[in-house]
Amino acid sequence: MVIARGHTHDAAPSRIRVMRVIARMNVGGPALQVSTLMRGLDSELFDHRLFAGFVGPDEADYVEQRAPHVQVCPVPTLGRAVRPTDDLRALSALTAAMRRFRPHIVHTHTAKAGALGRMAAVLARVPVRVHTFHGHLLQGYFSPAKTRLVVQAERSLATVTDRLVAVGRSVRDDLLAAGIGRPGQYAVVPPGTTPAAAPGRSEARKQLGLPEDSLVVAYVGRVTRIKRPDRFLSVAREVRHAFPAARFLVCGDGDLHSDLEAAGDLRDSLHLLGWRADVETVYAASDMVLLTSDNEGMPVSLIEAGLAGVPAVATNVGSVAEVVQDGRTGLLARRDADELTRHTVRLLGDDSLRRRMGEEARAWTARQFGAERLVQDTHDLYASIAVEHGWWPDPH
Repeated sequence: MVIARGHTHDAAPSRIRVMRVIARMNVGGPALQVSTLMRGLDSELFDHRLFAGFVGPDEADYVEQRAPHVQVCPVPTLGRAVRPTDDLRALSALTAAMRRFRPHIVHTHTAKAGALGRMAAVLARVPVRVHTFHGHLLQGYFSPAKTRLVVQAERSLATVTDRLVAVGRSVRDDLLAAGIGRPGQYAVVPPGTTPAAAPGRSEARKQLGLPEDSLVVAYVGRVTRIKRPDRFLSVAREVRHAFPAARFLVCGDGDLHSDLEAAGDLRDSLHLLGWRADVETVYAASDMVLLTSDNEGMPVSLIEAGLAGVPAVATNVGSVAEVVQDGRTGLLARRDADELTRHTVRLLGDDSLRRRMGEEARAWTARQFGAERLVQDTHDLYASIAVEHGWWPDPH
């Protein structure tokens, strides 16, 4: 691939034009971060536009549910699935949009948009390309042969990328170990969010149709293979032996939702809520959250739970350990249903431990994962690029 560097932009612009590209704005961490940046970055310093494809039929639209004021420039042929004809059309549409907007920086999010967006930026001679890894596809997604192809593609794309952003240190280290990019290209920028006002525990349980005195475990996220809903069901079944009145909430949807519906033995204790715009109500009603994934980046659901003062039991994958402090704000386990069950039973059986971990979680996540910090980190990243290219004066 030939690297083309643009030299046709304003010599010293007061506003940096940023074109942000994401495959789809479905409910999840990437859409939350993108929305936070679109709303939070100073519009006097950055002229930024968001381009996104379509949300799948088994997903919820983040913009519709939680960020209606975020403007999206639609790219109809850009989506999650790999479809060569649509992908070529999306590449053409993105290239044309870049030539019209003439961004100083193209910043891509998620794997599919990262590939097409950076290729379009090369074709349109955009001066700077930035890509955020909200996780990675190195484990649990594909066969070994397909994973090798993904790694090779990401290695090639890294050679035409100025900055690589990872949401956590573990995500960055995994990518570097796979030979994707160089250490000096990376910045670690964790997610950030602001908790929505939540109802009290009693009101939340009333809204969700839950008994006031039951122990409640929540799962928040996509119901798809990498998240291991089968493991969640295994834990739920075992936990019920210790706590027969326990309730299990699933806030989300996905291609394996029918597997949850088929769990007839859990019918009385399993509450399938689908996607909800008021996810804060789910946390308010819960005693703990359970994450059972095989692979993660830095799960925003665990950050949201922490901000709500809810402790977690989670598989120790990706950058989960950078959100959940094992033994302080929650309990981490291997990708093993038995160990997850033991941790869940321990937490549910100890009111004072849950309370203490919830308080620690609220304080920790508020310090580390606020929306202002995410916006400031991204501002600093763009400012360093602007100074490096002579677009802004060096403040030092």
